[in-house]
Amino acid sequence: MSRQLAAVGLAAALLFLVSWSLLHHAWWGRHQIVDTPTYERYGDAMDAGEVPYRDFDLEYPPGALPVFLAPELTARRVDFGSYGHSFEKWMAGCGVAAILLCGAALAALRATPARAAAALGFVAVSPLLLGSVFLSRFDLWPAALTVGALAALLAGLDLVGAVVLALAVAAKLYPAVLVPLGLAWVWRRRGVRAAAAWAALLVGALAAVFIPFAIVSPGGLAHAFGTQFSRPLQIESLGAALLVAAHHVGGLAVTMHSDHGSQNLAGGAATWAAAVSTGLQLATLGLVWTAFARGAATRERLVLASAAAVAAFIAFGKVFSPQFMIWLVPLVLLVPLVRGRRGAVASGLLAAALVLTQIWFPDRYWQYALEFQPFESGLVLARDVLVVALAALLAAPLLEDERLGEEHPLREALEPVGRQVEARSP
Repeated sequence: MSRQLAAVGLAAALLFLVSWSLLHHAWWGRHQIVDTPTYERYGDAMDAGEVPYRDFDLEYPPGALPVFLAPELTARRVDFGSYGHSFEKWMAGCGVAAILLCGAALAALRATPARAAAALGFVAVSPLLLGSVFLSRFDLWPAALTVGALAALLAGLDLVGAVVLALAVAAKLYPAVLVPLGLAWVWRRRGVRAAAAWAALLVGALAAVFIPFAIVSPGGLAHAFGTQFSRPLQIESLGAALLVAAHHVGGLAVTMHSDHGSQNLAGGAATWAAAVSTGLQLATLGLVWTAFARGAATRERLVLASAAAVAAFIAFGKVFSPQFMIWLVPLVLLVPLVRGRRGAVASGLLAAALVLTQIWFPDRYWQYALEFQPFESGLVLARDVLVVALAALLAAPLLEDERLGEEHPLREALEPVGRQVEARSP
C-alpha cells in the first residue's frame, strides 16, 4: 500500500471512531435493541470453564466464540453494563480492521487516493447511516474477515485468502457464498492443482475450527446448525414483507410468532414464501457463481461477484436481520472503483437501504413486528426491494461480459432490472 493510501486509510479509521462515538449520542443513543446480554451469557459461561456446545447451547458457529469471550478480558466484574461497553470497544477495533483491510483491497485494485478516500469515507460513516445496531452485534468480526480474505485474493495471496475465508465462514456462515468464487478465481488464474491445494487448505482450516467441538459435543454442534437452517420466515425478510403488504392491500391473514430468537410469520403462506425465497436465493447464487466462473478472472469481476453474491444471499434469504446490512458495506464500496457509474449507483442504493433500516429499527421495530403498522411495513418492504435492486445491479455486468448461455431462467430477469436501476439514477 502506498503512503498516500495508508494515510487515507488511517484518516478513515479515525473518522470511523468518531462515527462510532456519535452513536452514543443524539437520537442514535435513545433507543436500542441489543444482543449483548446473550453474548455476555456465553462469555461468562466460557470464563467459568464451561465448554461451548457441550455445557451450554448457542446458535453461532465456533468462529464467533472469540468475540464473546474477548470482552471478559476488559470488562469489570460485578459491574452491570461493563460487558456491553467492553464488547463495543472490541467491535470498534473490528471496524478499524475492516477499514484498513478495505484499504489493502483498494491498493490491490490500484485505486487513486481520491477514489480510495471516497470509498473508505463511506465505510467510515456507515455506522451513522445504519444506526445503533452496529454497537451490539458481532457482525463486524466476520465482515472484517471477509474483506480481508478478498483483499488477500486480490493481492495474489491465495493461500492466505483461503485461511482467512475459512475463519470468516467459521465466524458466521454467510461468507461461504464466496468460496465458489475463490475456487474459480484460483483455478482460472493458476490451474487445477493450485485450486485443489486452495480448497484443501480452506477445508483444513475449517476442520481445525469445527472438529474439536464436533468431538466434544457432536449433538451440541449439530443443534447450532439445526437452529440456523431451520429458522422460519423472519418478519423482516422480503417474503414476509410481501405477505404483510398483501395483508394491508388484500386482507391476507398474517400471524407473528416469536421463536429462534426472532419474530417470524407463521402459517401456510409463510411456509410457502420461505420455500420460494430459498429457491430464489440458491438460483441467484448459482447464476452469480456460474457467470463468474465462465467469464474472465479479473480483479474487477471478483469484486463484483463477491458483492453480488452477498447481496443476493441477503435479498432472498428467509431471514434478514438489520445487522446483515453490515456485511454489505465493505464489499459494495469497492464496486465504484471498477464499474464507474454503475458502482456509484450501487453505493447510492446501499446508502438508501442503510438509512431506511435505521428509520424503523430500533425505534419502530415493535410497531411493525407486533402491530404490522402500514408505515413501518412500507419501510421494511422498501428496504428489501432496494437490496434486491442492488443484487440485480451488481449481477448484471457479470452476465453481460461472460459466455453464459441465454437459456438460464434468471438471466432475462436480472439484466433488464440492472439496466433500469442504472438508467433511472441521476
